[in-house]
Amino acid sequence: MDLRARIDTAPMRPYQWLIVALCVVLNLLDGFDVMTLAFTANSVGAEFDLSGSALGALLSTALVGMAVGALVLGPLADKLGRRPMILLSLALTTAGPGLGALAGSEWELGAWRFLTGLGVGGVLACTTVIAGEYSSARWRGLAIGLYTAGFGVGATLGGLAAVGLQEEFGWRAVFLTGAALSGAALVLLAALLPESIEFLAARNRPGDLEAVDRIARRIGQGPVTTLEAPADRAAGAPAGRTDRAGRVADLFTGGAARATLLLWAAFFTTMFGFYFVNSWTPSLLETAGLSAGQSATAGMAVTLGGTVGSVLFGLIASRWPVRAVLIAFTGLSAAFMALFIVSASVLAVAFALGVLVGGLINGCIAGLYTLAPSLYGPRLRSTGVGWALGVGRAGAILAPTAAGMLLDAGWTPRLLYFAVAGVVLLAGAALLFLRREPEPAAAPASETPTHAP
Repeated sequence: MDLRARIDTAPMRPYQWLIVALCVVLNLLDGFDVMTLAFTANSVGAEFDLSGSALGALLSTALVGMAVGALVLGPLADKLGRRPMILLSLALTTAGPGLGALAGSEWELGAWRFLTGLGVGGVLACTTVIAGEYSSARWRGLAIGLYTAGFGVGATLGGLAAVGLQEEFGWRAVFLTGAALSGAALVLLAALLPESIEFLAARNRPGDLEAVDRIARRIGQGPVTTLEAPADRAAGAPAGRTDRAGRVADLFTGGAARATLLLWAAFFTTMFGFYFVNSWTPSLLETAGLSAGQSATAGMAVTLGGTVGSVLFGLIASRWPVRAVLIAFTGLSAAFMALFIVSASVLAVAFALGVLVGGLINGCIAGLYTLAPSLYGPRLRSTGVGWALGVGRAGAILAPTAAGMLLDAGWTPRLLYFAVAGVVLLAGAALLFLRREPEPAAAPASETPTHAP
């Protein structure tokens, strides 16, 4: 059996779980960094005398940066390596908040928020791949589920920390705290995070065999005496041709075009639904008749459910095929979104259903993170994941704006929720048509035949 197949079928070793844990830490910090401005929006708006629209534009700069980071840094990771791009991205998420704390105007702060988002986008494109590549087939879904949950945990803990920090030291202290935590993580990952085995095998430069052998021994799969570059089923060029690695055009060669477009459709529609639910739920519930306090409570239920939902997805995906579980989650997300808004007048029901909605839609995100790397070979994997994340981020940016425009046009909260539930159903439809093409050689890193979506 080749090394990829051995990793897929062997029990997870402590070193593999350590790598997953490092990825979880990164996503936790990303949750803190992305939400830093949301935690401090009122204080920032007051200091810079910002209008509502100006503050909204400032809040979106990190999301735009995340999209650009995923689109640009993902392909570079296929050329230069996952590890160096993760470290570079983490350096950006250290510099962005640190410089943001020194900003003297909203324009400066916006530039540093974009830089922060750029780093977060790069981290997401690379750590999703790393976590999947070092996980066995059985536990890959759980590993990605834990990784995905880190974002919500980081945002929640960051919110709690921001309250005390702002009261005691002002909003700039929140940004400095984020920079300090990211800097500490940069040192930690520089010491502990290995390069992708499959990237090293595909590159096959002097010293790569020894590096793979050392890593393989740490995960109980050594010794490795020769490197066999995994075949890249998504493109026609040999996997070892690292000069052609990370070419976006290769996402559309051969049978890859259909899978790429369907994956993009699934990411766009799911991210649209996810950010709509998380951005608009408290406001829409208040419009529908709940008090401000009740609406905030129901909104917190959505966030709480999201943390649980990604882990739940991983546990279920350890027993059933990823794609089938993901399709089920999209259908249930749409159904419970509709039920949630219909039952919103009763707080206890709204809270319970909010947990379910948050859990299911966040589980969909975890499922897409698990599925996406499996569709591409090692020289296109970060490119494919990065571009899927970038397209998904476009849905995330569009969702709050589109919802606001439709409300201004006279749509009711109930009608709006029904419409977004329909958008999420489109993700399930795209996944139904998503089939893997025949492979010329070994299975890709994130799946084995028994767990193929």
